[in-house]
Amino acid sequence: MLTNDSGKRTALIASLSRRLGELVDRLQVSPELIFMGTALLVGLMTGVGAVAFRWLIAFVARIGYEWVPAATASLGVSYVVYVPALGGLLVGLLVYYFAREAKGHGVPEVMEAVALRGGRIRPIVAVVKSLASSICIGSGGSVGREGPIVQIGSALGSTIGQLLKLSDDRISNLVACGAAGGIAATFNAPIAGVMFALEVILGGRFGVRYFSSVVVSAVAASVVGRVVLGDVPAFAIPFEYGIASLWEFALYPVLGVLAAFVGVAFTWLLYRAEDLFDAWRRPPEWLKPAIGGVLLGVLALLYPPLTGVTWQRMPQIYNVGYEVIEQVLANRMVLTAAATLLVLKVLATSLTLGSGGSGGIFAPSLFMGAMLGGAFAIATDHLIPGLSLTPGAYALVGMAAVFSAAAHAPVTAVVILFELTSDYRIILPLMLTVAVATVLAQHVMRGESIYTLKLSRRGIKIRHGRDVDILDGVLVQEVMEHRIPTVPQDATLAELHDIFFRTHHHGVVVVDGRGELLGITTLQDLERAMQREGWEKTPVTRIMTTQVLTAYPDETIGTALRRIALRDVGRLPVVSRENPRKLLGLVRRTDIARAYQRGILRQNDLRDRAQQMRISREAGGTQMVELRVHPGSRVANKRVRDLKLPQECLLTTRRHDERMHLLHGDDVLEVGDIVLALCEPGKVRELRALFEGEP
Repeated sequence: MLTNDSGKRTALIASLSRRLGELVDRLQVSPELIFMGTALLVGLMTGVGAVAFRWLIAFVARIGYEWVPAATASLGVSYVVYVPALGGLLVGLLVYYFAREAKGHGVPEVMEAVALRGGRIRPIVAVVKSLASSICIGSGGSVGREGPIVQIGSALGSTIGQLLKLSDDRISNLVACGAAGGIAATFNAPIAGVMFALEVILGGRFGVRYFSSVVVSAVAASVVGRVVLGDVPAFAIPFEYGIASLWEFALYPVLGVLAAFVGVAFTWLLYRAEDLFDAWRRPPEWLKPAIGGVLLGVLALLYPPLTGVTWQRMPQIYNVGYEVIEQVLANRMVLTAAATLLVLKVLATSLTLGSGGSGGIFAPSLFMGAMLGGAFAIATDHLIPGLSLTPGAYALVGMAAVFSAAAHAPVTAVVILFELTSDYRIILPLMLTVAVATVLAQHVMRGESIYTLKLSRRGIKIRHGRDVDILDGVLVQEVMEHRIPTVPQDATLAELHDIFFRTHHHGVVVVDGRGELLGITTLQDLERAMQREGWEKTPVTRIMTTQVLTAYPDETIGTALRRIALRDVGRLPVVSRENPRKLLGLVRRTDIARAYQRGILRQNDLRDRAQQMRISREAGGTQMVELRVHPGSRVANKRVRDLKLPQECLLTTRRHDERMHLLHGDDVLEVGDIVLALCEPGKVRELRALFEGEP
């Protein structure tokens, strides 16, 4: 019955899309008018959606934390356990049966759609995300409403673009318009909405065409929000914050360092929780958000007697937590409370999202940053009396710093806090702290943000927010040269000169008597040595480089290329992980060029096959499915080429021992592997059954 309904809905959408396309062609509407008109429409719809979404959250919260406690007064405060548990159950059922893309914090799915599917997002995602996230947040889930609104607005923009049969580039632009409108309407911050869409969703594409349409959408959404909700900022800032002493410029970088580690710790713990829940195969997947809700309730019941931080009606770590943020901004928070709530919020958000809840990380990041900044100022004031620091100012800066450390979006972080305060005096410490936090977090996370890491774990490498990193789909062992030009350690430079002359190589590896790596020497090294007298009898070990950059066979060529670029070398010896001196091969720049060609062909093949699947079904695109190989499953320990997969399903990548790569026909799937697949929605259950073991 569900399949028949889906088919009718698909046919109706296809018919509507065809008629709209014919109407546009008949009227010969100018491309510029379509471009700006659709951006305006997306902004207005996103603004309305944001308002409705906030009302829906408030309605669910009123039921869960006003009506339910009143009706069950005899049960005491136990409602903080069963209300989020019930909310989690409803969320799990909605996501599992209707739109699995609605799981989690939403923004990575939007980035994936822009990078891989021309911005195409299934229309049902907007509906399911609205319901699932409003239930999750309203029932107490420790998540934000900004990520869901971004995904909702993006889905609306994508749907309009698909209905009008626009190009992939135009659809992606409308996706960014929806994202900008979501942030603008939520925070009453249109400039920050524009920056978020350009910096995160479009990955820094600041062209006039993108900028103008995104601005139109953000302004339209913000106007709708102001008309309905009032022209008030997201947070009430009671004071005008600034710098009281130049000595504070020495303290804000310290806050930036702390913010970086909080952002990194939050990211790590969130995905660690997700891994633990994914590996727990006993309960069905749709039940896991309810279990997360129970654990969240237990946390809420335990922390008052353990920490002395009490709550009224709703625990401070529940919901978006804006009221708690405003307390620290108004300098009404003590050190122990701020530090405790910081730790608890990290745990609560990780439980909510890790178990499969639906909501954003924007508000939790701001919450953590506010608690960190407030606690830092209070603690510093105790340690260094006489500074008279203002906790609210440091809380404000900490909000931007922790968000930027997690999301790697410094421009958005600075702009949104500037719009919230409308005060230029805090902008210098704000920019300094955000810069320190972002750079340090990028270094620790190796360039991955809390958004891109979710995709990277699936094998989808996105560089600068939009480009699929082709070279991260090819392994070193696939293209490395096995015939390694070597020279023994007792060779002279005269012998080395003869080797270079005969082989025309520009570099050779120096090995010991057992053939193990000692160093590397190049033609340039030899030419410099030849300027000295008696160079012919000089041993090669005198001119070789001993600090050699190496690669491993199971690394990607993308990783090797970044290592080559670090020192601008022309070749990397490939060595064993067990014995870093055991030579296995050599990677040169020419090998990287071949790897790029192979990666292009492989990516194009995957995209073409996914496109064919989408066209054949006319169902608005295929579905990305994440699978785990369970013990006893029908795919365990089998080669990919030997698997009998359902039609319209394609295995793309796998994560094995924390490393990702594109699947080949000869790859053997092992228990515990995480596999990403493209699949027609009606075949998802059949595909999942292959990966599940005996109960």
